[in-house]
Amino acid sequence: MAPKIHTDDWNHLLRQSAKVLADGSVLELKLRIKTATGDYLWIGLEGEISRRQDQQIELVSGIATDIGVQQSVEQQLSDSEERYVRIIGSTSDGVWEWSNTAGEGFHFSDRCWQQLGYDDHDDAYLSGRSRLEVWRESIHENDRSLFDRAVIDHLRDDKPFDIEYRVRSKKGSWRWIRARGQARRNAAGQAVRMSGTNMDITDLKDAEQRVVQARDMAEQANRAKSEFLSRMSHELRTPLNAILGYCQLFGIDDAISVDQQQNIGEISKAGEHLLQLINDVLDLAKVEAGQMTLSVEPVLARRAVEEAVNWMQSTADDRGISLAMNCGDWDDVYVSADSMRLKQVLLNLISNAVKYNRANGAVDVGFVRTESGVDGGAESGHLCIEVRDTGQGISVAHQRHMFEPFNRLGAEDRGIEGSGVGLLITQHLVHMMGGELDFDSQEGVGSSFRVSLPITQAWRSEVSSGRGRSVSSQVQLAFSTNCRILYVEDNPSNIRLMQEVFSRYPQLQLSVAEEPLGGIFKARTECPDVIILDINLPRLDGFEVLSVLKSDPVTNAIPVMALSANAMPHDIARGESAGFDHYLTKPLQIECLLDALNDLVGASEMA
Repeated sequence: MAPKIHTDDWNHLLRQSAKVLADGSVLELKLRIKTATGDYLWIGLEGEISRRQDQQIELVSGIATDIGVQQSVEQQLSDSEERYVRIIGSTSDGVWEWSNTAGEGFHFSDRCWQQLGYDDHDDAYLSGRSRLEVWRESIHENDRSLFDRAVIDHLRDDKPFDIEYRVRSKKGSWRWIRARGQARRNAAGQAVRMSGTNMDITDLKDAEQRVVQARDMAEQANRAKSEFLSRMSHELRTPLNAILGYCQLFGIDDAISVDQQQNIGEISKAGEHLLQLINDVLDLAKVEAGQMTLSVEPVLARRAVEEAVNWMQSTADDRGISLAMNCGDWDDVYVSADSMRLKQVLLNLISNAVKYNRANGAVDVGFVRTESGVDGGAESGHLCIEVRDTGQGISVAHQRHMFEPFNRLGAEDRGIEGSGVGLLITQHLVHMMGGELDFDSQEGVGSSFRVSLPITQAWRSEVSSGRGRSVSSQVQLAFSTNCRILYVEDNPSNIRLMQEVFSRYPQLQLSVAEEPLGGIFKARTECPDVIILDINLPRLDGFEVLSVLKSDPVTNAIPVMALSANAMPHDIARGESAGFDHYLTKPLQIECLLDALNDLVGASEMA
């Protein structure tokens, strides 16, 4: 059976044959012939015609060659080129290539120019010059050296070519381009060709800029909030210093009658409440800013609960509320917590249970074994501290808003004091200690709040902490020799308070300077044993005064204590790093002041 030519090639063969017969041209043709197995074989035909003198065909001769392998390679190459064209056509990236071969130079795909706003028929950007020259001149002047350096480093040292730079568009705006490329080198290692892509990343850069601006605005807002809180804290603490300071003095004055003591107690109670509101707002600001830091260690749970209950006992008694604790079999269990913050959590929960209770109600504080816990005292699992009350309970509608800041859940209508941030702070503190806070409540029956903390093992011997005591019984001066103290303060109320405090201790001799330069002069001429320095002073602040004192050989050995209404954490940290021997905050706690004097003067007397 004669070989069968592929249908698609038959007509082509006839046309080529007719052309050769007509004009005597050489026959060059590729066609497929069906083999005995049914497959098609690519054959290359080459032939020519010999004619007689009368131009009649005398001979047709040629050769047929199997070109299957060659045709397969050519087809693969064609497919690859088509695939390349499809890929380039589907992407928004531009393609470029450089070659050192004569006549080739630099090539940019149309997409590179389209990224700058030019279309296929717009040659204004060329103006008869090379594309590379025009492109380089369009690069932002601050980025041009970066572009040149990146090209040189890649061609010479084979460093990665991956840069971002700006190029001026047709409309005059700047477009951000990310260029990546790779060089091909000859046997000698010289770059002979370099190919790469240009990606338009302008939208990405704009988005990054918006994120940066939003971040900067948020940081600016946080700084403004912190400055506002710091300023308000200072302004509120200054008058509270006099209110609470004099209340402490009256509390140890035997000449005050019982009725007067009760009146003073009400003033002190109101002042303490205002101070707690200030501290709550500052705590909330620290939590929101991520500046709250804890020192987590083994804490004896019973002791923390006992101290909180004892602290709240008098308030509960005043309100006719029964307050009791029951540790059960968990008397000697330690939990992983920050001791001070755990007491803050417990005080807030117990305070709420007392404050929102009914007349002659009850509050019970106890330990509950959770599902993850084990038998009492085991060093694993979690210990749940539960505070239960017989109050009015919380409605279902209000329960979903329990941890919203400044939401009093209607308590403000009942005349109950509070800020509405205590529970939110409590929740954050418990989470930061690795615990959980949950609750359940039934309206008209009462509420139960539970703090679950990891159980751990004690790592050091614990020392029982003291209970709340009056100024006269809690701290006494540990030295009997005379102590000369210089107080630099410009607020007359604060000065009078300090004079009243020191008048009760005959060994303390107080000298006052109401402005910083006078304080520096008195420090040099009187050489006091201790200097108490306010921070917010006119003309020179407390830090500048401290720097002068520490740089003067006459005064650099005198202990300096700060007493300031600047009570934010960064204020205290700054004071400690500046070199103050103690940094006390207003409102003044007299026992803290006496403790500091004992530390500075009593230690030197003992030495």
